[in-house]
Amino acid sequence: MAGYIGRRLLHLVGIMIAVSFLTFLLMYLAPGDAAAKKLNAQGVAVSEEIIEKTRESMGLNRPFLVQYGDWALHALQGDLGNSYKDDFPVAGKLARGLRYTAILAVTSLALAFAVALPLAILTALHKDSLLDDITRLFSFAGNSLPNFLISVLLMYFLCVKAHLLPLTASESVKGLVMPCLALSIPICGRFIRQFRAEILEQLGRPYVSGSMLRGVKQRYILGNVLHNSSISILTIVGLSIGTLLGGSVVIETIFRWPGLGKLAMDAITNRDYPVIQGFVLFTSTVYVVINLLIDICYSWVDPRLRKPGGRS
Repeated sequence: MAGYIGRRLLHLVGIMIAVSFLTFLLMYLAPGDAAAKKLNAQGVAVSEEIIEKTRESMGLNRPFLVQYGDWALHALQGDLGNSYKDDFPVAGKLARGLRYTAILAVTSLALAFAVALPLAILTALHKDSLLDDITRLFSFAGNSLPNFLISVLLMYFLCVKAHLLPLTASESVKGLVMPCLALSIPICGRFIRQFRAEILEQLGRPYVSGSMLRGVKQRYILGNVLHNSSISILTIVGLSIGTLLGGSVVIETIFRWPGLGKLAMDAITNRDYPVIQGFVLFTSTVYVVINLLIDICYSWVDPRLRKPGGRS
């Protein structure tokens, strides 16, 4: 297990170096003068002399690789620079936004999983029943509708018509409901469809019919089916993390939820390059680390995957 984790960590380091380099390169090639943008964002009167002094203080006159090396070295120490808008450390902004995004992501994922898995099991056991047809219709609709349209529909029915929830989110449990529903509905639809397909495939395997012929109780058969489906289910959940990180940008902006997504959109609007760099690097790191944890879970479920060349 230690060797397997070591190999995965080496892959992680390579990926993060590539992501950090590409992120810095894109910000370096972005149009406009970074020094002028910083001064404009802070409301400082711009002149050629002030811009030149600012460029020198920011190290923008140095070669690209020197700038990248200095930024990467500080990033390894947790220093991602300061925001152009308010000169506040980027790491502090990301830490505050992470708390709210983590609450939203974990709640949405838990809700989607808690609803999808029982429905997938029931519809797989009662294939082509009325429950199966209704659930598949919901799954198709939830998986097809984009996040922003679901958000608008929820606002109209739950806020404008029913007056049950606030139109924009607040830092409370009640304010969490709308963005959580908007994120979890599409994920739940995807989970139901994919979980159901995997469970149906396992139910058609010879070991299931053999167990039934031997009189094994249904709950034990179902336990084996879920265990054998666990790698596919883990894969689906791992891939949904990217959807949560990407989809939360839209949802947090619509509902004004103060997470990383809203922070990134505000930074893009204000051309706050240090915050954008920090957001991309941070979310990439979170995504890769979580997928590393999913891979470790694979090896725990199926020890054959710990060996090089093990089955996928």
